[in-house]
Amino acid sequence: MLVGKARSARWRGLPGRRRTAAVVAVALALTAGSVASGADGDTGPDRRPAAGALTAGVPVDRLAAGDLAQGIAGLQQHLKDQPRDATGWATLGAAYVEQARTGGDPTRYPQAEEAFARSLKLRPAAANDAALAGQAALAAARHDFAAALRRADEALKVNPYSERALATRVDAFVELGRYDEALSAVRLADRRRPGIPVFTRYAYVLELRGDVGGARKVLLRARGSASHAADAAYVSTYLGQLAFGQGEFREALTHFAAALRADPTCVPAQEGRGRAYAALGDGARAVRDLEAVVRRHPLPGQLAALGEQYEALGRRDRAAEQYALVRTWTRLARANGVATDLESALIEADHGDAAGALTAARAEWDRRRTVHTADALAWALHVNGKDKEALVYAKRAAALSPGYRNASFLFHRGMIERALGDRAAARRDLTAALELNPAFSATGAREARAALAGLREAS
Repeated sequence: MLVGKARSARWRGLPGRRRTAAVVAVALALTAGSVASGADGDTGPDRRPAAGALTAGVPVDRLAAGDLAQGIAGLQQHLKDQPRDATGWATLGAAYVEQARTGGDPTRYPQAEEAFARSLKLRPAAANDAALAGQAALAAARHDFAAALRRADEALKVNPYSERALATRVDAFVELGRYDEALSAVRLADRRRPGIPVFTRYAYVLELRGDVGGARKVLLRARGSASHAADAAYVSTYLGQLAFGQGEFREALTHFAAALRADPTCVPAQEGRGRAYAALGDGARAVRDLEAVVRRHPLPGQLAALGEQYEALGRRDRAAEQYALVRTWTRLARANGVATDLESALIEADHGDAAGALTAARAEWDRRRTVHTADALAWALHVNGKDKEALVYAKRAAALSPGYRNASFLFHRGMIERALGDRAAARRDLTAALELNPAFSATGAREARAALAGLREAS
């Protein structure tokens, strides 16, 4: 559901039902698109891309949306003229993956798959690390992390210094819950290809291990090494997210502001700023930022955040629209090969179909056993009244990476303990959640405070 600049103004004025219909219409229109056409040819020397096209060295994951779209258009034209350019096809596939990931358009994934296949037809896998690394990134974007790890390893056999393969390998270990291997993988990546993509992953691995201070130091060094505005914005945004997770909302706002000064088009920074405004009690600014974000990138997390902010302001009809859009996106994503069960489980558990949330959470737990899937399954079990089993998984979420502290996890565990009648444990964990981050969720934090008040009155 990529909503480009030409569509933004029309999108802004649509009422709820028409807005949902527009999502479907845009999605169907995008499904009809395809990668640039060109006659297949035999393997031969690569031709240099035309001016304006992306090249293999361009970090597509850090381009602004407009630059990415322009680069794709240029590369498509180049491939019409030079269809035997194996590197060009691999680069186009990587750009499609990034466009899908950031723009909410999962129909780009089959196009990326086709582009990588064409690259491999022109240049075999034994000499085509770009296509293999691209396939790894595509598998990760579709949440097939076991396949992502296999493809990344294949790419690294061809080119041990492939930045995309090294980074995806780290992501795969993290998302499979193999945290010790993730640390080894990111250390290897740092030795071979130190740079912004590796530094930010290093910080996240450290955060998952409970080393928030270490994560912050890595990010500050990374920002100091950033040579481009987009890189500075990328790292500042991550610093803001790290600060927000620790309840340091004014510091987070400072980082998000720095990101937006470096790159005014940085959507994650605007989203972070909106969340920080909400945490600081400025609901009007929060809604303004989050509405701008979903007009450009209507992805599940952003839509749910806006929905919860509407709920906090008493605008339940508008909130319901956002949750309906999440379900539309989920159906489209599944149709294009994306495993959406983790997102579905969390959003449906809070705002929709409890039974569906549990089905999705169990399916995700069967695929990968991480702190996040354990927490999602615990919460889905809770909303279905299965609190004894829920507590088992809430404890698994804490045990899988003992140093990691997440306010939402603590909230979920506290509410499960409350339902089981363990008031002391519930008070402990709900208090810890709010002390760590008193605005971890526009609706969840309010529910935590209400639950704590009830527990105090009952004691």
